[in-house]
Amino acid sequence: MRAARSRILHAALLLSLALGSGAASATGLQVTPTGLTLQARQVAAALWLSNSSDALVRAQVRVYQWTEVAGQDHLEPSRGLVISPPMLQIEPGSQQMIRVIRVGAPPSGAGAVEAAYRLSVDELPIAEPGQAGLRFVVHYSLPVFIEPVGAIATKPDLHWQLLDSGGKVALAASNSGNGHAQLSGLTFIASNGRKTTLVPGLLGYVLPGARMEWTLAPPAALFARGGTLEAMVNGHKTSVALASPTR
Repeated sequence: MRAARSRILHAALLLSLALGSGAASATGLQVTPTGLTLQARQVAAALWLSNSSDALVRAQVRVYQWTEVAGQDHLEPSRGLVISPPMLQIEPGSQQMIRVIRVGAPPSGAGAVEAAYRLSVDELPIAEPGQAGLRFVVHYSLPVFIEPVGAIATKPDLHWQLLDSGGKVALAASNSGNGHAQLSGLTFIASNGRKTTLVPGLLGYVLPGARMEWTLAPPAALFARGGTLEAMVNGHKTSVALASPTR
């Protein structure tokens, strides 16, 4: 199974239509935590699904192996992780634990890096007699990482570049480290000192050994003489000097 490029590492709301028209009813499905990291010696971790609404919630949980190839996210059926239970229903005001279980060996050997997976948590619509209007159905896409054997710490090693992309400028990031990079809160400081917010929230991830590119909204002239990029990488502020865009 192949997934298109994804920037949704937070919950996305999917809209489903019910018969008739009227008010919208909101979901109560919540998921914690929003991401998991398993150490090499760990076999399982817990994910909690809760229902804060006054109606029954049904949900399906699936797990995929996650890679990044040619600047795109790819999801394939998982062979290294399983989840239990994959289908569940949660009574109003209740919560239920999902076990995320490693069934394969953790990454090991010379140059081993994190293994990456994604959990897809989908609320399943429930048809209720007499219900009219719109119902919001939630989808969560959550990252799961498995650390390699013998790693004291996993961390990214990022290499940044501005690219001339047909009249626009793209930001490229390559990761030669053994751990993922979560990128958010990007600001560009031009050579004249002008500050421009590029992405106020989450930009995306760069997995170990991967290279990702993002087209930037500001005009190319802003980046013509290079400048400084400020970004949050895994929650830590990072500053890096960038040369003018190259082809």
